[in-house]
Amino acid sequence: MSDELKERFDKVKDQISEEEFFERMEKFRQREIDNPFMTDTSLADMVVGELVTEEPEIVSEKPEFAVDTIDKLEANSRDTTVAGRVISISHPRSFKTRKGQNGQVQNVELKDNTGEIRAVFWTQNIKLLRNVKEGDIIQIKNVDIKEGYSGLEANLRQRSVLVHLEEDLSKFPAYEEEITKIADIEPETKVNIIARIIRIPTIRSYEKNGKEGKVASLELQDDSGQISYTLWNNNVELIDELKLEDGDTVKILQAQARERPNRDGENEITLTHWDGRIIKGDYDVPEIQQEFLPIGDLSEQKDVSIIGVVSRLQDIRIFTRKTDNTEGKLRNFDVRDSTGEIRVTVWGDDTGIAINKGDFIKVIGGDVRYDQYTQSQYSMNTNFNTQITVNPENLSIEKIDELDAIRNELHPVSIGEIQFDYDEDGIEIDIIGRILSLEEPREFQRDDSTVGIVRSALFADESGKVRLSFWNEKAEGDYEVGEAYRIENARTRLGMYSVDLNIGGGSRIIRLSEEQASAMFIPELATLEKAIYDYKKIEDLDEDEEDTIIIGRVIELNEIRNFDRDNGDTGSVRNIEIADDTGSIRVVLWDNDAKKDLEMGQPLKLQNPRLSLDMDNRLQATVSGGTTVLEPSEKELEDLPSQDELMESIFVAKSIESLTEDDTNVHITARIKEVYPDKILLKRCPNCRESVEDSEDEYICDNCGHTFDEPKYTLMIPTRVEDDTGEIPVTFFGNLAEELIDMSQEEVISIIEDEGYGIEDKIEDLVNMTIEIIANVSFNEYSEEFRLNPKKLLKKYY
Repeated sequence: MSDELKERFDKVKDQISEEEFFERMEKFRQREIDNPFMTDTSLADMVVGELVTEEPEIVSEKPEFAVDTIDKLEANSRDTTVAGRVISISHPRSFKTRKGQNGQVQNVELKDNTGEIRAVFWTQNIKLLRNVKEGDIIQIKNVDIKEGYSGLEANLRQRSVLVHLEEDLSKFPAYEEEITKIADIEPETKVNIIARIIRIPTIRSYEKNGKEGKVASLELQDDSGQISYTLWNNNVELIDELKLEDGDTVKILQAQARERPNRDGENEITLTHWDGRIIKGDYDVPEIQQEFLPIGDLSEQKDVSIIGVVSRLQDIRIFTRKTDNTEGKLRNFDVRDSTGEIRVTVWGDDTGIAINKGDFIKVIGGDVRYDQYTQSQYSMNTNFNTQITVNPENLSIEKIDELDAIRNELHPVSIGEIQFDYDEDGIEIDIIGRILSLEEPREFQRDDSTVGIVRSALFADESGKVRLSFWNEKAEGDYEVGEAYRIENARTRLGMYSVDLNIGGGSRIIRLSEEQASAMFIPELATLEKAIYDYKKIEDLDEDEEDTIIIGRVIELNEIRNFDRDNGDTGSVRNIEIADDTGSIRVVLWDNDAKKDLEMGQPLKLQNPRLSLDMDNRLQATVSGGTTVLEPSEKELEDLPSQDELMESIFVAKSIESLTEDDTNVHITARIKEVYPDKILLKRCPNCRESVEDSEDEYICDNCGHTFDEPKYTLMIPTRVEDDTGEIPVTFFGNLAEELIDMSQEEVISIIEDEGYGIEDKIEDLVNMTIEIIANVSFNEYSEEFRLNPKKLLKKYY
């Protein structure tokens, strides 16, 4: 232990052990980790200061304490000693060093009978001011004298020492804390005042010389008058640090008085905070009763104050000013008390005030105007001098009880109540829950030919689900299935069979963390699914069944097919097949769902698919707007067989004789008995994809009337296959046809149309080839026999 540390430990050794002394030093070290000036000695001083209240040692004017007077100090002198009476002590101000570390600075004005100087205390020196107050006479050793903004400054060094000196009026002027009445303040003077805060307007931002600053002007009053007291930049933080509120009494030391023209062009004296100090206390200042009007009694008037509960809140709106094309911001919220409700508009920086629905709010100094668009026919506009306090602490118990009763009425509605208790259009409600499914945004054309956007979703809590329609900018939000949200100001819309909710410009969508969702008792997604949907095995599904969940593995992946919609957009569709331990089902995917990267064997969970019969009268699942494709949880996969197990159970080997009309995914091994090479290119309409007849000129589709020069081609190879038990027709289309003859469709078209001869020999070579296929069975009513619709070509050989 060094001598310096031992000296400090000796002061507290009767209270703590040496080990605890170092432990406390280490705690302070961690707290001051960003302080580049902190030394072991500084940390030891902090430990001592925590345990011992030391009376300042007052030294006499011995030779070793003799110093030059302030008027003899010279700039750029080092290791100097300065002494003076403390005239003012500023609040500490925070700053960032060039290396990005946090620091603090605090200024002290010193005065002797020859002059005045500012002493600058840095982070490591501020602790020296613990026992210093205005009026004390102090001496500071080891300082550097530098030129400052307003004259010489004494900058303390890391090893600077401060001592108290005895009273000596021959060298140091007397200190009198003269309190000036507001009415008696003269411009260009420094004054001390005691006053009551009557208003604390919001902190404003401004830009000067490319730098952003902050400013706040407090309104003060004593028994002689009122005055504005302005805080600049870092000093605005004193409002929060000192927990200042309207109604508090304060003593302000060394405020700078200035006279400037006000907004009306008249000269006005104001106060500015610089190196002075604000002391919050219980001072003898007349009580000022701020008048808060009942909201139900408001009419057109200026400088009105209200207290209430935030009953409705809108998002911030951005607008462009017509005067100079600059960007502005505004926000509307409604305030309610026991007598009524009024809309309040805030502007600019005030839109950044953290406000939530249900907050208590105090607005001092707003202007009430007639407003035909609000229910009360009035609204309140705020200005740069309006005070807005969220959840003020200085409310009476009676007022808190009144506002609590109003806040309790603002709870969200359970979704199950919507269908029964809200049977009118346009009722505004709040809900909480999770998104179950989410459609893609859709554009539509309004009556005025402008384009709007709408997006639908299903939203649920433990009591039920409701369909949401997000409109325009709300439709473009970043939402996720399964996430929890609080939705405010949703409006009811009576649908044909149910009540839906519109989420428009006046609505708010607040994404909740899982901690917030749990605190609001919002169930997890898996719990909601079990309450709202039925988990069904594939073999138990029925046509038109709703609110089901299917879990299966991908056992077939077809290519994505793109097509043109009537509005000129390109759509996408893809057929896949999934299976569980009871069977398989075809799934139709559209657009973004069709473009998802899927793999064979991948497990999928289909939430609320549309179940219908396809052209072969087989059940299929369509992933429509109300359907969500999810990844199953580990628990949901426990009963789902592996891909190999599914392939073995689903693709059952059968003979031709044993086939039935309802067979799907049968594994057939057979020989090609006959082929029909006369017509292997099927011509289709590019608009509706229906077959068209050959034409030497332009084509006309009999189905849709579309006229075109070039048809869409589909490669088609009709065959008849046989095994030892029977025979059956099989037609191969598209990719399967290409795979069967080892040629692409483009090659076939080139041979037939460009080279002028067919590929009959190539097709006829297929006779006697043995093939293994996976196929579905259908009944051909024209020939009155079964036929195979191949899905996979597993093997081919002679």
